[in-house]
Amino acid sequence: WALPAQAPELSHFTLTRSDEGLLLDVAVRFELPHSVEDALHKGVPLYFVADASLYHDRRYWRDRRIAAASRTWRLSYLPLTRNYRVSFGGLSQSYDNLYDAVTTISRIGRWKLAEPGQIGDSEALYVEFSYKLDTGKLPRPMQIGIGGQPEWNLLIEKTQRVSVP
Repeated sequence: WALPAQAPELSHFTLTRSDEGLLLDVAVRFELPHSVEDALHKGVPLYFVADASLYHDRRYWRDRRIAAASRTWRLSYLPLTRNYRVSFGGLSQSYDNLYDAVTTISRIGRWKLAEPGQIGDSEALYVEFSYKLDTGKLPRPMQIGIGGQPEWNLLIEKTQRVSVP
């Protein structure tokens, strides 16, 4: 019997206002479930997506989105070299073990969400953050086959107010 993987959790989440703008530092802690890891070893690349949106809280109108940012990582396994490859944008890095590769995609440091001119000092601001395994980018037959399987639902969401300096 395989034990179920732990639910993903945020181990670190910090919003910082600086001269550069609004910066976000995030660390997510999770283990890949057995079925997800098995698909990875069979040659199916996995895509992880982090989304963050900055909103201005308004009392009588719908909240106004000030800025939005998104990051996507591709995690793949190369059986000939027995390496894991993490691709982000046009860059890629190889790792000898899965733990190091997952650690790389689960941390974001100094992620710029907004420019200094986009945020005022007295505004009521909040950030909506989500981190997920994007099953929409899996091959179509797998998307149908994993429907309703909870181990493929790796999702973390958090909303936090931005403190005034």
